Amino acid sequence: MWRAFFGAIGAALLILGGECLVVEKAVFANSPKKAAAPMSPFDDPQVPQPPVNRELRPPEWAPWSLLSAGAVIVLYTFTLRRDHD
Repeated sequence: MWRAFFGAIGAALLILGGECLVVEKAVFANSPKKAAAPMSPFDDPQVPQPPVNRELRPPEWAPWSLLSAGAVIVLYTFTLRRDHD
């Protein structure tokens, strides 16, 4: 069980590090929100706000750190004992 767990963590880190190496930035777009209807006749109608896009730029150290940590963890899984039930 531990072997599979560490193998999955190591593979995920390798994939994430490879993605950070290839991608310069990721932009997450929000869907536009609908304006809420007035609750009473005395409320002012709300103007819908424009969606705000979030931008994620991985730091310079992230790709190589994630790749190396993933490689070390994957290599560690080969040293773990196999459980035979």
